Amino acid sequence: MTNRRDLLCDTAIQILAVEGGRGLTHRAIDREAGVPLGTAKNYFRTRESILEAAAHRMTTLHKDAVERLRETTPADISPTDVSELYPALLRRAVADDPTQMLAMMELYLEAVRRPGVREALSGMVVANAEAGAALHQAAGLPSTVRDAGLLDAYFLGVAISLLALPVDTLRTVGLDDPYALGIGLFAAAAPAQAVPAAAPGLSAGG
Repeated sequence: MTNRRDLLCDTAIQILAVEGGRGLTHRAIDREAGVPLGTAKNYFRTRESILEAAAHRMTTLHKDAVERLRETTPADISPTDVSELYPALLRRAVADDPTQMLAMMELYLEAVRRPGVREALSGMVVANAEAGAALHQAAGLPSTVRDAGLLDAYFLGVAISLLALPVDTLRTVGLDDPYALGIGLFAAAAPAQAVPAAAPGLSAGG
């Protein structure tokens, strides 16, 4: 069961995704979470403390997701299996449920000017890179934390483009095939690894 603090953080993440940073207020959190007015203020005295808490909550959620992935990773996972993971992650982050990605974008912007948010996001970035490197190594790939960190950064940049730009623009600049993009992201961060070519016929609609 989600405790009240986590409920407020999850609500803050949802508000960031839907309304952006300007929509994130104590009153908005109380309203969306269905709690008495003043509840969010009791937990988070300032707006910056809300942002920091939301970033820490996202870190926890990402760590939990990575742990579930690790627990279900087959012992005989191959490099091809790992590369195929990235198109799926890109589709989920952009098409299936962009809430986390949109909220993360807002937090990145806030982190430029808010050291506390920057520190909170740092924990998530490092944890993701370490987990990614461990997954690659389980498949016999000599990936390092740096390789995985670059892959995450590339992934974020591509996801932002897919969420922000119109389809015609994505097509013009060659970003309209999510499957090929996912495979390409992996290849760019691990250029020495053997990765499969994009399957024919799999494009933005596939």
